[in-house]
Amino acid sequence: MDYLTWAAIGLVAGAIARILHPGKDPGGCVVTPLLGVAGAFIGGFAARKLGFAGVEAFDLRSIGISVAGALLLLIVYRAAFGNKDD
Repeated sequence: MDYLTWAAIGLVAGAIARILHPGKDPGGCVVTPLLGVAGAFIGGFAARKLGFAGVEAFDLRSIGISVAGALLLLIVYRAAFGNKDD
């Protein structure tokens, strides 16, 4: 159940990360939700390794952890695959 919760919250986290870090994405609207889901998994994993509870319920703490992971992935993704002409 934990992984399903991460995935669901990750979809919301991807949208929030996109709002917090606007700009043109190389992957468009398909990649942003995927980055959100991956960010939720990374954020939950990192939170558990740091001694905090992971993403377990649909609450503000879990969304914050997921958004932080999604923002990190979005920044790395844009740095790696973004348009270098801008």
